[in-house]
Amino acid sequence: MESREAWDSVSLPYVLPRRAGQPDAWTEEAAQHGHVGSQILREVTEVRPPNEIAEALGILTDLAIVRRRTVLLDDRPVELVDSYYPAALARGTRLAEKSKIPGGAPTLLAKLGYQPVHLEEDVSARPATEEERHLLQLSDHEWVLVLIRVSRAHESTPVEVSVMTMVAHGRHLRYQLSM
Repeated sequence: MESREAWDSVSLPYVLPRRAGQPDAWTEEAAQHGHVGSQILREVTEVRPPNEIAEALGILTDLAIVRRRTVLLDDRPVELVDSYYPAALARGTRLAEKSKIPGGAPTLLAKLGYQPVHLEEDVSARPATEEERHLLQLSDHEWVLVLIRVSRAHESTPVEVSVMTMVAHGRHLRYQLSM
């Protein structure tokens, strides 16, 4: 994410439900910095998630719905987001449909009675894979930041695991989480 100004990314707006008519958190954040933020929904499908995701969701032998998105800043890809939901929770809801969710997934989860009350985030850096280089338009030796967020609702029920693969250049992550 290139910018001449300091730009701290804060997680909390991305996990809270949105008010009716309020833009999604990314569109709003980008606009606050004079940019256009958008997303492309690449895929919504039912999968057997990777072991780490299945373990975090507490569904070691079950399926998950994954929503794969590319996040754009001024039409340039800056992040890949794969959000996983237990299939038992997501089937029959807009989480399982290949369409934008009004207010985003946190708003829908709250309406379904699963508003996140606890978050765990893990951040690491590594060289980009070939697919990531292609999707994020990176050069051969660039690295990415990977943020894995586990969102839990009441009684510590895991409701979403998001894997965010970010362009590392110009990125600063800052944490202030109160729920």
